[in-house]
Amino acid sequence: MMASIQDVLSALDVFSRAPDKPALETANTWLQDFQHSSEAWATCNVLLLSPDAPPAAKLFAAQTFRSKVTYDLNQVDSSNLLGLRDTLVTALERYYQGPKTIMVQLCLAISGLALQLPIWQNPVQDMIDTFGRNPATVPALLQFLTLLPEELNSNTKIPVTDEEYKERANVLLTANAQKVVELLSMYIQAPGVTFPVQSQVFHCLSSWLAAGEITADSLAQTPLINFAFDALASDELFDSAVSTICDIIHETQEIDENMHVIEIVVPRVIALRPKLTEFKDDPEKIRGLARIFAEAGETYRSLLLHHTENFFPIVEAIGECSAYPDLDIVPITFHFWMRLAQSIGKKLSVSSLFLDAYKALMAVVIRHLHFPADLTSLSGQEADNFRQFRHVMGDTLKDCCYVLGADVCLLATYEMITTALAQPNASWQDIEAPLFSMRSMGAEVDANDDKAVPKIMDLIPRLPSHPRVRYAALLIISRYTEWINKHPAYIPYQLQYVSAGFEDSDEEVNAAAGQALKYLCQDCKQHLVDFLPQLHSFVGTMGSKLSQDDKIQVYEAIAYVITAMPMEKAGQSMRTFALDLLAEVHALLVKPTPATEQDLKKVAAALENLEVMLGVIETFGEQLPTSCQNTCEEAWSVFDPFLAQYGSEFHICERATRVIRQGIVFFGKACLPVLPSVLNRMGSAFETSGLSSYLWIVGKIIGRFGNEENPTLRAAFKDAYERCSNKVLQVLQEKSPGQIPDVIEDYIQMVLQMISFAPDILFPSPAFPVAFRAALAALTLVQADVVFAALDMIHNVLYHDCLTASSTPPPPKFPIYAAAIKPVVEQEGMALTGYLLAGLTGDFPEESTSIVIAIFRRLATLYPTQLMIWLPVVLQQLPATSTPDQAKASFLSDMGRAISIKEEEKVKYAIISLHRASRKARERRRVGPMDN
Repeated sequence: MMASIQDVLSALDVFSRAPDKPALETANTWLQDFQHSSEAWATCNVLLLSPDAPPAAKLFAAQTFRSKVTYDLNQVDSSNLLGLRDTLVTALERYYQGPKTIMVQLCLAISGLALQLPIWQNPVQDMIDTFGRNPATVPALLQFLTLLPEELNSNTKIPVTDEEYKERANVLLTANAQKVVELLSMYIQAPGVTFPVQSQVFHCLSSWLAAGEITADSLAQTPLINFAFDALASDELFDSAVSTICDIIHETQEIDENMHVIEIVVPRVIALRPKLTEFKDDPEKIRGLARIFAEAGETYRSLLLHHTENFFPIVEAIGECSAYPDLDIVPITFHFWMRLAQSIGKKLSVSSLFLDAYKALMAVVIRHLHFPADLTSLSGQEADNFRQFRHVMGDTLKDCCYVLGADVCLLATYEMITTALAQPNASWQDIEAPLFSMRSMGAEVDANDDKAVPKIMDLIPRLPSHPRVRYAALLIISRYTEWINKHPAYIPYQLQYVSAGFEDSDEEVNAAAGQALKYLCQDCKQHLVDFLPQLHSFVGTMGSKLSQDDKIQVYEAIAYVITAMPMEKAGQSMRTFALDLLAEVHALLVKPTPATEQDLKKVAAALENLEVMLGVIETFGEQLPTSCQNTCEEAWSVFDPFLAQYGSEFHICERATRVIRQGIVFFGKACLPVLPSVLNRMGSAFETSGLSSYLWIVGKIIGRFGNEENPTLRAAFKDAYERCSNKVLQVLQEKSPGQIPDVIEDYIQMVLQMISFAPDILFPSPAFPVAFRAALAALTLVQADVVFAALDMIHNVLYHDCLTASSTPPPPKFPIYAAAIKPVVEQEGMALTGYLLAGLTGDFPEESTSIVIAIFRRLATLYPTQLMIWLPVVLQQLPATSTPDQAKASFLSDMGRAISIKEEEKVKYAIISLHRASRKARERRRVGPMDN
C-alpha cells in the first residue's frame, strides 16, 4: 500500500513540474492504468483521508472514486458495497467545507453509487439526515442534491439497464421531489442563512426543475417563487435568481395546467419593467432582465396573442431590451421576435399593438446597424463580430417584413435614406445602415412589387460615392436581381453602376461589383444577351486591373449569359472567350525566356476562369455547335505540350486537371479521339511529379468512359493504371502513408472506378497487388474520406461476383479475376485483419463499423480457416489500453463459434461487442486522471 501511494504521488508530481511531453504522457498513462486497478480503491481512500496528502493527490483520489463507481463497481464484492457507501459519505463529511472540486467529485461518486445500489433504500433521506441538520454541513447536502439529478440524467456510462434506471430514478428523484421542495423552502428563509447557501438553493431548484422532477404546481404553495423575484434586489443572488426564474417560467409552458402559477409569475415579471430604467447603466443586470422577459415572452406567446392588453407589457419590455445599446444583450430577444412573427403570420387579424411593436423594432435594429463614427475604434476581431452580428440582425428585419409586409418596411427605410440625403450634415452611416437593411429584407420582396422597389432603384444614382455606401448599394442590386429581371428597363443603368464599382479603389467594393454582376447575369441572362459584346470589351479593357477573385465573378457572369443564347451563337461566344484564355497558355509556351512565378500565376488564373465558365455551361448536349466541333483537339494541342513543360508545378497541375475535368463534361464523346493522348500525359505527368490530381483525373476519365469498347482507349486505361501503380509503389517505399494521404485517396478512387468499369484491366494486371496494398496503407490514416474509400475498395473486391459465381458456366473472365484476387487476399489477409481491428478499436470513423462488419463476414465465409489463424496474432498486437484482454478473448471465442456454425449474423455481434468494449475503454481514458 505505501509503495502504491508513493507511486501515485510521484506520478502526480510530474504534472506540477512543467515537464516535457513524453514525461507527461508517461505519467498520464500510469495514472490511468492505476485508476483501472483494484488496489486504487484502498489507496485513494488513504490519500483522501490523510491530512498530509498534497491537494492534488486528494483531488485525484476523489476523481478516481467517481471514475471507479462509474466503470469498476464490479471490482467490489457485493458484501462490501455498503461499506464503500460509508467510506464516500465519511469522506464528504471530512470535506464539507471544501475544496469544492473535491466535494463535487465525492457527490458525483455517491450519486453514481446510489443509482447502482438498490439495497441502499433511501439515499436522499439518509443524506438529509447526515448533512441537513447542521448548518455547517448544509452546503454539502445542497451540492449533493444539485448534482444527483444531473448525474443520473447525463452520465450514460453507468452500467444499468433501462428498467433498472427507471426504477431507481423513481426511488431517488421522483419519490423525493416534494421533500426536496420543502427542504429548499425551509433553507431559503432559515434564520441566519447566508447568500452562498441561498444561491445554492436556487441552483438546486433549477437542477430538479430541469430534470422534470419538480413541477411548477408544487412551487406555487411555497415561498420559492416570490423569493426568487425578491432576490433580484440582491447583487449576490441576482444571477442565480435570474436562472431560477427562467426555469420556473419554462416549467409553466403547459399553459392550461399551470394557469394558477402563471397568475403568480406574470405580475411579478411585468413589475420588473421599471428595473430596465433603474439598471440602465449596468449591462449585466439588463442581461438578466432580458433573459427573464424573453423567456416569459416565448413561453406565454399564445397568451400574448389572445389576451394582448394584459400581457403586452412583456412585449414592451422586450422591445426596451432590444433597444439597449450593448449588442451582446440585444440577441437575447431575437428568438422571441421570430417566434412571435411566425405566430402572428397564422392569424387573420393582428392587433395594432403588435404592428407598432414591429415598426419600433425595425427602427431599433436599423439604429443598431450603424457603424461607429470612427471605424478605427473597432479592433479586427470586434469589426468581424460586428459584421457577423449585422447579418443576425438582418434575420430579425425579415421577421418585421413577415408581420408588416415587405413594402411597408422598404418604404420606411427608403424614407430614412431620403431624410438623410436631405440633411447636409448627414453621416454616411445614416445612409448605409438602412441600405444594409434593404439588402437583408430583399429575400422577402415580391418580384412584382411596384410600390417600394422602383423608388429604391431610382434612389441608387443619387447615393454618395462613399465606399461603404457603394458597397451596400451594389449588394442591394445583387439581392434584387429577380425583381430586375421582371423590370429590364433598369438593366442598362445597373450595368453601368456595377461596372463603375470595378473601378473603385476599395477592394470590398470591387468584390461587391463582381457579386452584383454575377447575379444580374444569372437572373437576367435573357435580357443581357445583347450586352455580351459589351461584357467582352469590359474584360479586355478592365481585365488586367481586376483581382482574380473579381475576374472569376465576371467570367461566371458571362457564362450565365451564354447559357441563354441559341446554341450556335452560344458556341461561337464560348469559343471566343475560351480562345482568349487559352491564348495566355500558348503565350507562355512560346515565350523565349524561362517562365517566372508571375507568368505561372497569370496562366493559372486564366485556367481557373476557363474552368468557371465551363462549370456554368456544363454541356451543350450530345450534339456540339458547329463552332465547337474541333475545339477539343485545338485545346489539347495547347494543353499537352504545356503540361509536358510545366505539369510538375502544383498550381498548374491543379488548374489544368480541373479544366480537363470540365472539358470531359462539356465535350462528352467528342473528346474520345484525344483521350488516349490525355491518359498518356496524365500517366507520365504523375510519374514525373507525384501530384495526386493526375490520379484524380484518370479516375474521372475511367468513370465517364469506362464502358467504351475502343481497344486503343482501353489500352490507354491499362497503361495509365500500371504506370500510376508503379509510381505509387515507389512513393510508398520512400514516404509513410501519412505524408501522402491525397495520393493514396486519389489512387484508390481511381481503382474503385476500375472495379466498376474495367475489371478486365484491373484484376489480371501485375499492378493489382499494389492496389490492394495501397488500400491497406490507407487504413492507417486518420482522414475519414481516405479510410472510407479504402474500405469501399476492399469491400468491392471481396464481394465481386467472380468469387461466388453461381451460374454454370460462369462468365468467361470470372475465373481469371478470382485467380488474381484470391492469392492477394490470402497473402495480405493477416495485415488486412490487423488494420481493420486496429482501426475499429482505434481511429476509424464511427460510421465505418457496418462496412467493417461486412468485410469480416466475407472473410469468415471465404477464408474461415485462415481467419482463425490470423486473429490470435492480430489481437495480441492490439494495445490493452484500447482493447482489454477480456474483450479480446471474448471476441476470439465469439468469432470461432460463428465460423464453426457458419452463422454470419454472429460475426456481426462479435464485431459490435468488441467495438463497444473498446469504445468504453477509450472513452474512459479520454478523460485524463487530472480532469474534473
